[in-house]
Amino acid sequence: MQRTREKTDKMEESKAMRKLRVCVATCNRADYSKLAPIMFGIKANPDEFELEVVVLGSHLIDDYGNTFRMIEQDDFDIGSKLHTIVRGEDEAAMVESVGLALVKLPDVLHRLRPDVLIVHGDRFDALALATAAALMNIRILHLEGGEVSGTIDDSIRHAISKLAHYHACCTRTAEQHLIAMCEDHTRILLAGCPSYDKLLAAHHRDDYMDIIRNWLGDNVKEHDYIVALQHPVTTDIKNSIKIYELMLDALISFNKRTLVLFPNIDAGSKEMVRVMRKKGVEQHPNFRAVKHVPFEQFIQLVCHAGAMIGNSSCGVREAGAFGTPVINLGSRQTGRETGENVLHVRDADTQNKIYHALELQFGKRYPCSKIYGDGNAVPRIMKFLQAIDLDEPLQKTFCFPPIREWDISQDIDHILETQSALAIDLGGTNLRVAIVSMRGKIVKKYSQANPKTYEARIELILKMCAEAVFDAVHLNCRILGVGVSTGGRVNPQEGVILHSTKLIQEWSSIDIRTPISDALHLPVWVDNDGNCAALAEKKFGHGKGVENFVTIITGTGIGGGIIQHNELIHGSTFCAAELGHIMVSLDGPECMCGSRGCIEAYASGMALQKEAKRLHDEELLEVEGMVDLKKAEFVSAIHLINAARLGNSKAGAVLRTASMALGVGIVNILHVVNPSLVILSGVLATHYQAPVQQVIGQRALTSAQRIQVLTSDLEEPALLGAASMVLDYTTRRIY
Repeated sequence: MQRTREKTDKMEESKAMRKLRVCVATCNRADYSKLAPIMFGIKANPDEFELEVVVLGSHLIDDYGNTFRMIEQDDFDIGSKLHTIVRGEDEAAMVESVGLALVKLPDVLHRLRPDVLIVHGDRFDALALATAAALMNIRILHLEGGEVSGTIDDSIRHAISKLAHYHACCTRTAEQHLIAMCEDHTRILLAGCPSYDKLLAAHHRDDYMDIIRNWLGDNVKEHDYIVALQHPVTTDIKNSIKIYELMLDALISFNKRTLVLFPNIDAGSKEMVRVMRKKGVEQHPNFRAVKHVPFEQFIQLVCHAGAMIGNSSCGVREAGAFGTPVINLGSRQTGRETGENVLHVRDADTQNKIYHALELQFGKRYPCSKIYGDGNAVPRIMKFLQAIDLDEPLQKTFCFPPIREWDISQDIDHILETQSALAIDLGGTNLRVAIVSMRGKIVKKYSQANPKTYEARIELILKMCAEAVFDAVHLNCRILGVGVSTGGRVNPQEGVILHSTKLIQEWSSIDIRTPISDALHLPVWVDNDGNCAALAEKKFGHGKGVENFVTIITGTGIGGGIIQHNELIHGSTFCAAELGHIMVSLDGPECMCGSRGCIEAYASGMALQKEAKRLHDEELLEVEGMVDLKKAEFVSAIHLINAARLGNSKAGAVLRTASMALGVGIVNILHVVNPSLVILSGVLATHYQAPVQQVIGQRALTSAQRIQVLTSDLEEPALLGAASMVLDYTTRRIY
């Protein structure tokens, strides 16, 4: 017993005397600003810790300032320098850089044999470090895990967290995220950001104006300059370069002294530098473009700036400690916790939008925020390192929540919510494509001018559809098929447009189904726009649950569709429901179909516009209270309606005639198919609803006089109808 006790005492004494061998690996200027305070803390405790420093990544590249020199200037001995960056600044180069680091790191880690490796953040270099250490059974302390941003950095950060054994996070929310990721809460330290220890202690310097003038020139004043730092977004390189270009354009127009820092080494950075040089930023008198600023001086520049702009994490983290106004551009920091000093411009798609954000933010001061730290992170991390028990099992364990059996099932409403259709609307002016969900929500819509030729139109349709199918994946929408709505006479069985309206040229005897189906490998349905409007009402509008109803479109032309016994009526030659061409007069005005006295010749938008122009030419349209029509670009049906509303008897007579023609035509429909409901759709529907209901009450048979006329609530009947063809056919199942 005595010998056993003596042996235990000697082991405990040996353990107490042994120093913890800590390796800090730094990859770039940004992570060194977070790691340096910890390195100083370790170095200040030589009796307890032994520090090893490994430098890799962009620290060793001249284009990024050879920033390893600042580590040497801080009097740290660099144990290993690893050249791990494969030049190219594209996605492939990033992958190759990770691979090169994984090839070189094992020798270094085997030689150093650290007890703990400290890794920071979410860079691809850090992922290589964590992977190598985990596979070599080296304990990992991960800094700033559990945070959320809007790029591939999220995935890398969370992957490192899963490899790490210990976590030092910055915010309470990040701590909760790590716990939700099944990390052991006893191995999570809520420390705060280590860089805050330095910046909160050092930002009140007497020589700050000397630093500002050194970087920006002698004439610059406090709070009268901008710091710009924008990095590429590796998951959306093209858009991030566009935002960078717009930012530079806005800064040039804003005409303030600006310090522009070069972007990091991620894929797309080379293109960003090209944009900067193309715009002459390095020669511009208002700009100073630099590759690197020492962190202590960078603190002063951010603290006293009139604004900071870009997508750097410094803007949403460190700048908040000073109350510096920040304009955060794009999606790179989406999800990060921010103070009130940050103005987000996530959809930074125009120069004016960015310029306006600069106008709103420049020169303001905000309350200082300490979301990311209180200046005491390093002492907490030192105690955390001291508490690490090297005798504990190396294999980390996860704290999974209990799983209940019913959690693994799915609800049918959730499944149906994600099932979607691709809808195409071929109008006389515009070509539109939309992703439409099962419940009739337009998830995303695309619009382009409708080309005049067949070849150009087909090419544009396929291009827009391909873009929508690509976006659908990211929107969690499963495309079941394609529905096409077009003007004219359509054979829906063959997917062929037989005869088009005069508004769409080169669009007769066209097989529209085959090219779309071949290109997208999806089933395709095609129908007339009037029929599609009826189908939209049947699935999503007033016609839902109604067995027999008629939909009438009142727009540029007059069209519609008939639902009889829950089925759409096409007719033997596919010209049923050509409601606009029902004749209501034997000697009426000429119609575009070549006949006379059609409803469309009286009540369509084109017919009203024609009458408005006639009255205007005769100087009979304008009345007191109207806008001066001489200044208008063209006279439209709306001018006629406004004139009638203001008491113009001539305009009122035209509208009464149009309403009577439409009403008589609808009475004829009621007497032929006897629907239980009439739905008016289109831009003129609200103007016709009451007069048409009155005509029905006066002229219809007694049994039809009570049939109700409603105006549609659907904003996009053509797109919704095209989508309903897909959704109804592809989801006919019994649950």
